[in-house]
Amino acid sequence: VYYGTFPITSRKLHQKYGPVVRIAPNEYSIDDPNAAKVIYGSGNGYIKSPWYEASGNPMNPLPSLFDERNPRLHSAIRRKVSAAYSMSSLVQSESFVDDCTSLFQQRLSEFAQTGELVDLTHWYQCYAFDVIGNITFGNRFGFLDKGKDIQGIMASISGFLKYAARVGIFPEWHKYLFKLFIRSKNLNGMAHVRSFANENLEAHYTKLIQEMDPSKISKDEIALTCSTNIGAGSDTTSISLSATLYFLTLYPETLRKLHGEIGDMEAQNSLSNPVTFQESRSMPYLQTVIKEALRLHPATGLILGRVVPKGGTSLNGTWFPERSVVGVNPWVAHINTEIFGVDASEFRPERWLGDPEVVKKRESYFMSFWMGSRTCIGINISVMELSKIVPQLVRAFGFVPENGIPEWNTENVWFVKPKDFECRIKPHDGACIRKEGKKR
Repeated sequence: VYYGTFPITSRKLHQKYGPVVRIAPNEYSIDDPNAAKVIYGSGNGYIKSPWYEASGNPMNPLPSLFDERNPRLHSAIRRKVSAAYSMSSLVQSESFVDDCTSLFQQRLSEFAQTGELVDLTHWYQCYAFDVIGNITFGNRFGFLDKGKDIQGIMASISGFLKYAARVGIFPEWHKYLFKLFIRSKNLNGMAHVRSFANENLEAHYTKLIQEMDPSKISKDEIALTCSTNIGAGSDTTSISLSATLYFLTLYPETLRKLHGEIGDMEAQNSLSNPVTFQESRSMPYLQTVIKEALRLHPATGLILGRVVPKGGTSLNGTWFPERSVVGVNPWVAHINTEIFGVDASEFRPERWLGDPEVVKKRESYFMSFWMGSRTCIGINISVMELSKIVPQLVRAFGFVPENGIPEWNTENVWFVKPKDFECRIKPHDGACIRKEGKKR
């Protein structure tokens, strides 16, 4: 965890030792779809592990969806805000996404003219921050305008993720270490997020109140929910967007197929500019490309730990005493060959277009947005963003790595953040699709 390599290390450990691996004195990583259903199933009594406590503020313990361990309280919080995350609510926010996409395309067009090498992971994060700011507050942060970290927001969130991932291993230290952490300069950017939220919350408050229940949720709770949106919604979406475009760059054959689907819809006058969410949902190959990218590079890389309830339990033929911590790591689950096939480690979107029963089995072990009652409440936001931006970028630009094959390194700080994904931007004319790259 400290060195940021836990996802890859976990895969190697499971390949060597099998479906159950002890990763700490009382903590176990499990790769078994049947065990996952028990661990994350509603009403089964497996509460979140103490690791999550390090993501909260012990000095102002207002419960949040992510770090609240009590299932009853978590359900109450979720009910208060769920309407704001519904698909119908998000479709009304589609114009906020389009505004950011238009500016993003403008910036990429500028890079295409200069021919410079572009750090795509950075720019995807700029885009994701401005989108989630626009959806949440009705105003962009301005990352796309300036092209750099604003007031240290990105650095602050990254620093907090590192803190939470590491201190969560020793949660009893959190209440002491957090006081030292907030005195450092690591959270200066979060102060700017709070300031931005306060400035824009009043103007956007009426819309938020309409989507939430004002009789049950306080203004402080709305502010906390909005701030959580920024931290969680920016990194996860930028990671998923980076992964999708990386695999499309790495596999030219897949990119050509996606271009074909886009071209067919354009020929039928069935694709707007910008692409609407409704149109993107009618593009089956696009959806499988995104799903396959999220399968091979899920945003989170640690186990989603849960505490074994009173009386203990048997999972995958192994007995676990009560208070043990068990969980599934999406990075391990998603290369399970019994579920995803002998080529589970390969990028092949077509695996989601096969036998419906096989696809259904794979869907049941797809954990990019977690599982059960703790499924990520922002799933609809992420799906909408990815479904709209990917075809929009692919139809307009080619992404050409410096040496033919794109570089791709990662660091796990709870989220598995990519690094070094650099390309030159070319206006798409059909000639920018490489003939090199991996073949299947």
